[in-house]
Amino acid sequence: MTTTAHPLFAEALAALGLEPDVRSFPDGTRTAADAAAAIGCELSQIVKSLIFAADGVPVLVLMDGASRVDVEAVRRELGAGAVTRADAALVRETTGYAIGGVPPFGHRTRTRVLADRSLLAHDVVWAAAGTPHTVFPMDPRELIRHAGAAQADVRER
Repeated sequence: MTTTAHPLFAEALAALGLEPDVRSFPDGTRTAADAAAAIGCELSQIVKSLIFAADGVPVLVLMDGASRVDVEAVRRELGAGAVTRADAALVRETTGYAIGGVPPFGHRTRTRVLADRSLLAHDVVWAAAGTPHTVFPMDPRELIRHAGAAQADVRER
């Protein structure tokens, strides 16, 4: 089912000249497992857009849906003293989106972005399009480029 993205994300897509096939799923795609089941893809093809606070400064980590973020690896990558998971208020304030619908780019504020290299194992990955009910497909290299992400190894082993 083709649909439109969250208005803030739709603006970002238009500014980048992108027209991905945004799809909506009434039962939601709030979790990576929900999204993979709805789309019919591998769990690792789902992009989780997760906000952390590194020494109090928001940072976005893009992670494949089958993996967990190694917070210590993020801390080392950023050279931070402490990294913690952001709460719902900081996620919305930083990105303009609710948890479960955060896209990999098109946020309210510019943040540092890390993309785990595991995303590059696929030709196509799926990410949230600004709501817990919408997703879009994209080549992972293109997604990382549009997110302005630095590639890193930040998943738990």
